[in-house]
Amino acid sequence: MQTLPNKKQPSTAENATSATPEIWLSLATVPMLLGVLGIKAVSEFLCAIGQNSEEVFRGDRLPVLHVPTPGNTSQEGENEEE
Repeated sequence: MQTLPNKKQPSTAENATSATPEIWLSLATVPMLLGVLGIKAVSEFLCAIGQNSEEVFRGDRLPVLHVPTPGNTSQEGENEEE
């Protein structure tokens, strides 16, 4: 009868070192997702600010300025000289 060689059982320290990358990956997932969602929220907020600032300068909210046309100013000037 042949005896089988004793297989070395991995110790708990070796199991812990082999599981370390998975632990780091699982710990890094949540901050990464929060970062992505945070960047998306900030970009949407900045786009909204940009659109609102364009509305201020659009003209719908500015006062109406009555600018005389060049034809009216020359006629008024002739009438005043006479």
